[in-house]
Amino acid sequence: MGEIVNLRQIRKQKARTEKERLAGENRALHGRSKAEKNRDRLTSDKAESFVAGHRRERTEDQGD
Repeated sequence: MGEIVNLRQIRKQKARTEKERLAGENRALHGRSKAEKNRDRLTSDKAESFVAGHRRERTEDQGD
C-alpha cells in the first residue's frame, strides 16, 4: 500500500513554495534596496567629481 499523506499539509506546502518562488522573481525583477541605490549614486558622484577635477580643459557647462 502507498504512503498516507495529509492533503491539507501538502496543499499548504505547495502554496508556500509557490509564494517563495514568486518572491524570488520579484526580488530579481525590481532590483535593489533604497540604501544600495543611494550608496551606488554617492560612489558614482564621487568618481565623477574626481575625474572632473583632474581634467586639463574645462567644459562649457562648468562655467568659469
